[in-house]
Amino acid sequence: MTPMFMQLLLVGTGGFFGAVGRWLLAGAVQRAAGASFFPWGTLAVNLLGGLALGLLMELVRPGWVTPQMRLLVGVGFLGGFTTFSTFMLESLRLVEEGEWLYAFGNLAGSVTAGLVLTWLGIVAGRALFT
Repeated sequence: MTPMFMQLLLVGTGGFFGAVGRWLLAGAVQRAAGASFFPWGTLAVNLLGGLALGLLMELVRPGWVTPQMRLLVGVGFLGGFTTFSTFMLESLRLVEEGEWLYAFGNLAGSVTAGLVLTWLGIVAGRALFT
């Protein structure tokens, strides 16, 4: 098995379980919250994903987590679970490096552009399919 194939297998396997985990947890939290317009399930997944990725990255530093485990859990599972965790980690790294302007740009730009592009996707989808 080639190293690239092994990496793809680790990321893909982790991504599968992360996506399934997101669906299960978000649904369970949303049902527990009762009838609510607020996306409690998504919020729970995003916050838990950020916590898990932060912890994982600190375990990578001293070598407690192998590069293969980082691919499986960090890139694969948590990437499938939520990309919000990566977004938060990258923003925090910018803050730690004193790059406040870039951190703010990443945070504000991602949220603002994300909302606008999601809206544009909805508009385009409605125009194409209605």
